[in-house]
Amino acid sequence: MIAIDLGSNTLRVLAYDCSTKKQISEYEKVVKTADGLVEYGCINDEAVARIIGAVKEAQEKIDFSAHGVKAVTTEALRRASNSDNVLSRIKEETGVIFEIISGDEEARLTLLAVQNRLLKLKHASSTFVLIDIGGGSTELIFHYENETISKSFPVGIVTIAQSYETLENIQNALSKEMFEMQMFAAEMYAGKGKVNSFVATAGTPTTVAAMKLGQNYETYDASKINGTSLEVYELDFYLKKLLSLPFEEREVAVGTGRSDLIAAGILIYKQLYTLLEFDSCIVIDDGLREGVALEACSHKTL
Repeated sequence: MIAIDLGSNTLRVLAYDCSTKKQISEYEKVVKTADGLVEYGCINDEAVARIIGAVKEAQEKIDFSAHGVKAVTTEALRRASNSDNVLSRIKEETGVIFEIISGDEEARLTLLAVQNRLLKLKHASSTFVLIDIGGGSTELIFHYENETISKSFPVGIVTIAQSYETLENIQNALSKEMFEMQMFAAEMYAGKGKVNSFVATAGTPTTVAAMKLGQNYETYDASKINGTSLEVYELDFYLKKLLSLPFEEREVAVGTGRSDLIAAGILIYKQLYTLLEFDSCIVIDDGLREGVALEACSHKTL
């Protein structure tokens, strides 16, 4: 089956074999879905064109006709005033029908994928907090032995970067922007106790982990990223390293059009270490698209 995640910044496609439970192929492209969303409240025509072009590229690489397709989209389309029109245009030009899912559903499916990967890594912690820093939102998912509590917050790398423009402005605004996250974390710890470990998924944590392992956007290897540990002090080191590179080298390091967003994401990521009271974090590449695939396979609906 084919699972597609249209995020606020990136389109991610996965061809997955339900019988062998193995990845067949994948496709990923930065489409900047949420570009201009903060200012205008809608998905602009240029972004729609990028999305349609990326879906068509994916269809050229992966034979969609040979598989069932489950496509979901998240915060940018949840917030956009023209979401129905955008999804109609995508369907008309590509044949792919996207479903806008809630923040709770996004968190549930992401957790499904991350738990599956942690199991394969033999990660023994029974309680953990998972963060998913997206383009338009960040999900905090507290997993206790018999209970999972999650919440989605409208703070993402694209929306924050476009709202505050400079890293200094972002840094100054984060305490206010992330105050509700801090209160949610404090409430969880007060009521349920502190979890044993801190886990992160999505583009910012995986990019920093890739830099630590000496990978760039083209040589990125998810199998090596999974399980990588990042200490909080390393975030400052890799942010400074990224910012010290000439623009062209930054683009090679983290991908075309991503460097400013990743820099903003690192500031958000670092703040999460503080409010969650951890010095170390485990990075997992698997995310929403993998969760969509696992869910569809378990129900055998495709």
